[in-house]
Amino acid sequence: MKKIVIGCDNAGVVLKNELIGMLQEKGVTYEDVGVACETDDTPYPLIAHRVAEKIIAGNYSYDGILVCGTGIGMAIAANKHPGIYAAVCHDIYSAERARLSNNTNILCMGARVIGPELAKKILAEWLVLEFKGGRSLPKVEKIKEIERMTMK
Repeated sequence: MKKIVIGCDNAGVVLKNELIGMLQEKGVTYEDVGVACETDDTPYPLIAHRVAEKIIAGNYSYDGILVCGTGIGMAIAANKHPGIYAAVCHDIYSAERARLSNNTNILCMGARVIGPELAKKILAEWLVLEFKGGRSLPKVEKIKEIERMTMK
């Protein structure tokens, strides 16, 4: 299992800490890049950037988790980085498809959208899955082709 880089904004602190507890229980190695408290008003795009940069600097050997109010802003910001594929998942099926069909390396969730028990189940599913290619490979390759054309 890959090392995890996890981050949140102040809306996601409580849920992030729940997810860290689960990672610890499962023995998953992780790095927390903030924020640490609900009074820290670091904007979510900066947290998404920290996580994406750690993944890139680690030659994509890490996966990431981002938590904000909805997960949407984090996903948008993270996806501005080459080789980063972030998806908002608020159900287990989406987490499965994000990994198996879309080769995501960042899972985004919204603390104002789902509760901690569902979030932990989603994360547990996402962690054990790996992209295997198959029928989805040509589509993922097209995404990478578009990325090469537009992220210069």
